[in-house]
Amino acid sequence: MNSDLEKIKKLRSELHYHNYLYYNLNKPIISDFEFDNKLKNLIKLEKNNPIYFDKNSPTQRVGGSISESFKTIIHNEPMYSLSNTYNKEEVFKWEERLIKILGDKKINYFCELKYDGASINLLYKNGELESATTRGDGIQGDDVTNNIKTISSIPLKLMGDYPNVFEIRGEIFLPIEGFNRMNVIRKSKGEPLYSNPRNTAAGSIKLKDSKVVAKRPLDCFLYTLSGESISINSHDYSLKKAKSWGFKVPEIFSLCNSIKDVLNFISLWENKRSELPYEIDGIVIKVNDFSQQSILGFTSKFPRWAIAYKFQAENVSTRLIDVKYQVGRTGALTPVAILDPVKISGTIVKRASLHNSDQIENLGLRIGDLVYVEKGGEIIPKIVGVDDLNRGLPDNKVRFIKFCPKCGSVLSRIKGEANYYCLNSNYCKPQIIGKILHYVSRKALDIEGLGSETVDLLYENQIVRKVSDLYSLKKNDLIKLERLAEKSVNNLLNNIEKSKTKPFSKVLFGLGIRHIGETVAKKISNKIGSFEKLSLLTEDEILKIDDVGIKIAKSIVGFFKDEENLRLINSLKDYGVKFEIENTNNLKSKVLNDIVFVISGVFKKYNRIELKDEIEKNGGKVSSSISKKTSYLIAGSNPGPSKIVKAKQNQIKIINENEFLKLIDISES
Repeated sequence: MNSDLEKIKKLRSELHYHNYLYYNLNKPIISDFEFDNKLKNLIKLEKNNPIYFDKNSPTQRVGGSISESFKTIIHNEPMYSLSNTYNKEEVFKWEERLIKILGDKKINYFCELKYDGASINLLYKNGELESATTRGDGIQGDDVTNNIKTISSIPLKLMGDYPNVFEIRGEIFLPIEGFNRMNVIRKSKGEPLYSNPRNTAAGSIKLKDSKVVAKRPLDCFLYTLSGESISINSHDYSLKKAKSWGFKVPEIFSLCNSIKDVLNFISLWENKRSELPYEIDGIVIKVNDFSQQSILGFTSKFPRWAIAYKFQAENVSTRLIDVKYQVGRTGALTPVAILDPVKISGTIVKRASLHNSDQIENLGLRIGDLVYVEKGGEIIPKIVGVDDLNRGLPDNKVRFIKFCPKCGSVLSRIKGEANYYCLNSNYCKPQIIGKILHYVSRKALDIEGLGSETVDLLYENQIVRKVSDLYSLKKNDLIKLERLAEKSVNNLLNNIEKSKTKPFSKVLFGLGIRHIGETVAKKISNKIGSFEKLSLLTEDEILKIDDVGIKIAKSIVGFFKDEENLRLINSLKDYGVKFEIENTNNLKSKVLNDIVFVISGVFKKYNRIELKDEIEKNGGKVSSSISKKTSYLIAGSNPGPSKIVKAKQNQIKIINENEFLKLIDISES
């Protein structure tokens, strides 16, 4: 073997090990000087031997790559957010829901601190870091691998008996000491200070220059393993294994036998959180047993087996200066309080949500009031009360406006709803722009290149006034506009053309019909099949669709009564936008109609997303967890043991990949 290669491999191995001892165990056995000398020697050797480049060499931690944009990666498993709770009664109610599903089975709870930072998903293959992805919208995120490599506590290469392929999730954060040190440097340079550790950490991992990221003292705790090849039965054991592989796992946690123990842990750290070297905003409570987690499953947004107990938000007082009104894409008016600037949880707050007219009336607000403000979930500022001893003048009482602040139309309050609406939807600028932005958004038609500035530019130049105008855009219309270079114009036009291939469910969601979210749009499209059929249904007929309530039914019927909406639909149809599920439900066949599958393991001919698509294209449905409704468990290599156990308990047939292919009559060749 080449002597330089031997030296390179030896140095890499030593540096990975010393890095782990220093950053993850806080037990260094060599000095910083010795470590730096080894790193310098490795950098020199690699520079002289570029043929031996390794993307996960310790030298890659210094950064150096520039990202003009971040590639989007679809998560193998959704990155769900957690349902929040703010009091002990809600924790007891959560336990009641668990018992209702699990019966008299003993439940152990794993409690850990809720770190205030940015979520990250790491993929490892054969013991090496393959990619790092932000949470994004939970379904897909940004590839920030080069930036994450600069964080010393994240291992680039693993040790021990790690699985061949798996993911691990955690939180990137800035220790308070490091954050303060950064601000001292910025202050000495006369630069504006960073607002708080959380925002600074989240912003850091999205910087374009990884060399800049490398200079920031970011850290990471990893706490959730994901992967079908992991034969582990509990959360506490998963952390023990992750630590043995080289990960930095939470250092403060408690395995609790009862909710009483959980509440004791919450009280302890609510009082002691100021002593921590990093910021937390609550406690995460999880059912410890993985087989119980599998039984509990997920809602459309949250895991049922975990909740976040959020600590009481910081509450401060400041003066109410004015109330302004925002018009949303649906025409809903949102009052916004303009405040005397005040610092809350590390950020300067100048505005706060007032939600609707009822809240203004309940608070009895007057301009000049001293009001109490807090951040809901420590994110969105809101007014929670008024200081009765520091009121504004009675003549300055806040009265909800009667006319739209943008187009002057009379506002209307729909019976049974708290909001006032501007009904001039086709001629009110913020509604028009809001509709276009919703239509082109990622979860709808996903037309990249149409951000708020570009849409506003197209509106002001009278090029686009409704979503159908997007499909009549010509290169000559766009090239003369500011900020739109020829390459951007070509990409935009290509993306608009691609949007015509998007399925009917995304078009239905993209139209922005009031109260229709992404999930409901998918259920309506699957059930009804076409926009034309939907337009013929009565409220009662629409109510028969799963998860459709009276508000949605009324909204759909009302949508079809508007002549402008009908003209818009016809125009979009003429441009080739899909308003029905192709080939009756866009299916290759209906052989899997009403059959529910759960997928587990690694497959040879498909990845999990491709397998899910194949099932749905043949009329089947895919669920994330096994229930009485499950028809088959498709098991690849290294399936989740809890899913196998539950499938057998419920007498659900377990099939392999080839048996599935026979079901849909696809050749195995």
